[in-house]
Formats: sequence, C-alpha cells, structure tokens
Amino acid sequence: MKCIIVDDEPLALDLLEDNLSRIPFITNVGRCKNAFEAIQAIHEHQPDLIFLDIQMPGLDGMSFVKSLSQPPLIVFVTAHKQYSLESYDLNALDYLVKPVSFERFFKACNKAQEWHQLRKRVTTAELVSGEENAKADFMMVHIDYSLVKVSFKEILFVEGLKDYVKIFLQNAPKPLVTRMNLKAVEEALPSPDFSRIHRSYIVALDKIDALRKNALVIKGHELPLGESFRERVDNYFKLK
Repeated sequence: MKCIIVDDEPLALDLLEDNLSRIPFITNVGRCKNAFEAIQAIHEHQPDLIFLDIQMPGLDGMSFVKSLSQPPLIVFVTAHKQYSLESYDLNALDYLVKPVSFERFFKACNKAQEWHQLRKRVTTAELVSGEENAKADFMMVHIDYSLVKVSFKEILFVEGLKDYVKIFLQNAPKPLVTRMNLKAVEEALPSPDFSRIHRSYIVALDKIDALRKNALVIKGHELPLGESFRERVDNYFKLK
C-alpha cells in the first residue's frame, strides 16, 4: 500500500516518516510540503493513501481534497479539532489531532489497510455496469468512517439528494445516508431488478406494492413516477 505525506512543517513530516518506517504494510512514496507538490506526487505515484495537514499556505488541506476528482484514502493529521465535521463531509478515513501517539497512528494505518483490501474486493460491486454487477449481491457504501455492506435484496428504494443519497432498507428504522450521486448508485445496482422511476428515485421493482398513474407505493412510501420512466415499470410487470 503506497502513501504520501503532506505538511508544511518539516518536523511534522519527519515524525510521519518515522512512524511510517515502523509500519510494514505501508510504503511512503512522497514527502510534500504543500498541496501543489502533493498534486504532482499523486500524478507520479498514484498513492492509495494520503496523510494530510489542513492549515497550509496556498491551498489548505480541505480545499485540496475537494479539488481531487477521485481522491485516495485521506487521513487528516492536524493540530486543529474544529475541522472534524467537515472532514466527515469529505469522506475522510480518519482525523488525527496532533500530537499523535504511535498507538493512535497505528490504529489509523490498520484502518487504512482494511479499507484498501476491502476496496480491492468490492470494486466490482461498486463500479461495474448493472449487467456485470448481477454476479454480486451487495454493494459497499461509505457511512461515517466505515464501509457498510448493503445487500441488494434488502434495498427498497434509493432517493437522491444532490451529492447524497438515502438508501431505504427493509426492517431498518431509518435510511442509510451516504455521499454518493444517484447515477453511481444506478450503475452499481443490478438490472432489471432495479429501475430509475424519477430523476430522484431508484426502486427495487419487486418491492412495489401498488402502481398508480403518476406514482407507486413501497412499504407505505408514495414515490413519484416520471412519465419517461413509466414504460420500464410497465414492462417489468407486463402491464403495457
């Protein structure tokens, strides 16, 4: 597993390098003193993980992560506690507050290794087309600081909310909320078991309890049925 370290303080970089030298499963491939050097290191080394300071001259750590279209795993290492909530919004793997003990650092590294291995195992479930994904029966979603396995058969419907989705499950008191767009969810779900019924909704077709002119019902939830998606639903039930 490859990582780079990013901090504007040389002593902080030295400490990260020293700690990483004691971690056998992570190889440090880049030492960067600002976000611009980090961008170059990402292009050159394609790291799996970044240990990243937040307050840096030029481009701060938060803005740097936002600028990445497909960021690696991110562990923030900072002297400031107040950015932890924002780090959650950026799907950071962990948030370490300086000074960081080796025990706490090692815990973050273990978590990164687990995520890295899990990502390799579930890439197919997350990224392949619906047709290919029929071979899998689950997908992994990012909830808080964990990857959560979601079985397709448990999904009732998915609601898109800009950059987030709500995944409604059978026998769950409340939906799972994760930072993901609806198109990515649609590509991960197997077809024809799931279908978009509206620009904001994807449903499990076998979970539909009632079908109306401009809506359908799943477990008491009435969902809008867009005219352009009606034919897909009708074809599934052979109601044309």
